Amino acid sequence: MAEILKGKPVADAINAELTQKVAQLKSRGISPKLGIIRVGARPDDLFYEGGAKKNCAAIGMESEVFEYPEDIQQDALEKAVIEVGAKKDVHGILMFFPLPKHLDGKKIRDLIPVEKDVDCLTTAGAAKVFTDDPTGFPPCTPTACMEMLHHYNVPLKGKKCTIVGRSLVVGKPVAMLLLREHATVTICHSRTENLPDVCKEADILVAAVGRAKMVKSNFVKPGQIVIDVGINPDPDNPGKYCGDVDFPGVEPIVAKISPVPAGVGSVTTSVLCKQTLQACEMQTA
Repeated sequence: MAEILKGKPVADAINAELTQKVAQLKSRGISPKLGIIRVGARPDDLFYEGGAKKNCAAIGMESEVFEYPEDIQQDALEKAVIEVGAKKDVHGILMFFPLPKHLDGKKIRDLIPVEKDVDCLTTAGAAKVFTDDPTGFPPCTPTACMEMLHHYNVPLKGKKCTIVGRSLVVGKPVAMLLLREHATVTICHSRTENLPDVCKEADILVAAVGRAKMVKSNFVKPGQIVIDVGINPDPDNPGKYCGDVDFPGVEPIVAKISPVPAGVGSVTTSVLCKQTLQACEMQTA
């Protein structure tokens, strides 16, 4: 049976450290703050927003939601994002995407100041991540993957790491983060030939393709570590969610595996707070 890599112990450890750092900043008269920009009220946005606000409160960090109607026009939202970005008391900005179809999301996201872009929404933020600029913030989900691997003492140097998925949200940035730690990285996707065989060669397999239970038992081998980033409606259990990995089929084979839910997703809001705190420290240095 595999060791289950749960997210809560990782998040708890991060939050304990952040609580001390927030207190230290406040003792100097600095109050770190996360600004959340939301257009409309999509249930998944509201769910994540609630988790972020709760995590901020738990570590003593401030948060503020800037909510706009779903029918807001392009010029009005551009003006609003610029105004939030200019607020000196807001050190990190999270903005929910996708935006309603009548809005130019790429233009709007690039209005977020790069020094406050704590979830790598801007082109400038992505450039910093892909050029190994330490002042850039990677997206929170791939960073949460790395926090999981570090917490559970998974060695990365020289290891074969295969990522299934090539999105700018998870696949590509997690590849950059693994490369920083001297892993040997392979990125796979829907057109990869002999995908199960390629995945089976990995020491560490990161599933981030967004397809429910795609990674089956024939993708893995004994001794592997599997990080499941996916969160999908479970086709076999209506109303429940599952990952990109067929957990019942894979778990008996591999050495370690993260569950869905209660895995990587449990760590993302802690990472969001951590990166907001880092942004605050840089802005107030």
